[in-house]
Amino acid sequence: MVGRTDDRLIVLAETDTVAVVRAAIAQGERVWIGGEEITLERAVTMGHKLARMRMKPGDKVLKYGVPIGSVTENIAVGAHVHLHNIKSDYTPTYALDAAGDVT
Repeated sequence: MVGRTDDRLIVLAETDTVAVVRAAIAQGERVWIGGEEITLERAVTMGHKLARMRMKPGDKVLKYGVPIGSVTENIAVGAHVHLHNIKSDYTPTYALDAAGDVT
């Protein structure tokens, strides 16, 4: 993927479908991803991922050049990629309740 990518993002492998956030980025801020300027719909913290391309359910999410999971809903360029829209292909994904218990 060619084009300008924001310095606040790291692309670990050219084949990655996500970029890793280097520092927190607030909701409403603009970032460049693959030459496209995107306004973030939600805040994203350091270490989380933003989509480098459009993805649809069943697509593989690539990070470090390898698949880390599968897309569960449509994802737009620049969208936050996390447990709400992907699932691991290797380990179960769990959510914690308010008490910290696995549900």
